[in-house]
Amino acid sequence: MFSYPVVVTVLLTTLLIPSNVIASDHHVVQNHVLQDTEADASISRPRSLKGSSSSSKSSSSKGKGGSSANTGSKPDDSATVGATGLSFDTSDTALLVIDPQNDFLSPDGVTWGIVGDSVTEHNTVNNLLTLFQTAKAEGYVVAVSPHWYFPTDLEWEFEGTVEKVMHDIKMFQRMGPLNLDGFEGSGADWLPVLKPYIEDGKTIIMNPHKVYGPETNDTVLQLRKRKIDRVILAGMSANLCVESHMRELVEQGFDVTVVSDGTAGAITPDLGDGYMSALINFRFIANAVVTTEEAVAAMTS
Repeated sequence: MFSYPVVVTVLLTTLLIPSNVIASDHHVVQNHVLQDTEADASISRPRSLKGSSSSSKSSSSKGKGGSSANTGSKPDDSATVGATGLSFDTSDTALLVIDPQNDFLSPDGVTWGIVGDSVTEHNTVNNLLTLFQTAKAEGYVVAVSPHWYFPTDLEWEFEGTVEKVMHDIKMFQRMGPLNLDGFEGSGADWLPVLKPYIEDGKTIIMNPHKVYGPETNDTVLQLRKRKIDRVILAGMSANLCVESHMRELVEQGFDVTVVSDGTAGAITPDLGDGYMSALINFRFIANAVVTTEEAVAAMTS
């Protein structure tokens, strides 16, 4: 009789998932469980939010004995999907930007130690600025799904890995839903270069999502009420809030185009490269995955 792990492995292999990926995922999960106590200790300290793209890449590209292994499996982060012939119309398309806030996008933000390399590499801030400018100039609906935590949110009885980190380091923290004391210039505030386009009185600012996806806010309602069927998606961070918004919007019947260099992700030696993880899923799930240049071309065609 086959044991449960064997059955799972056979099923996954049948679905054409490389065996090296299965082995790697099993090792990560097993390692996480075995080191649960150490992980809790490190997560509880704000300064544990440190990462290095070079160290992550180095560890992921080495096999036993330090030899290079599986280097051909890393996807090309410049490749796009569905860009040929793509065009958008202001009548049914909106630009939706997730979490364009200081804690993610500013060097002074509390997560810069793990997202900064990715933000810089993909020129994310300038690309977001270009998307905002183009959408405003062309007359597209522009919406923002922000991430804010209030004191009552810190009373949750349980949290996921990154939720705990965010609460411990007071990420996106505000004094209250009706209280803007200390908001100006804080980590919860908009990145200054993007603020004029967000606070122009026309951009739709959703209620805050609380974990990652739009299920807990009014994103879908606001888009549907404007008869928006297509979404150009960008913002932070790639494998968390952006990917979660993409998944839910697809499930809700929207045509979703993700701007691959309009986002970025955390890179840590222990958890891996969040951006590359998201990019794979973007390509599998979204209707199109394009660069900012390709998105602008489609918005202005």
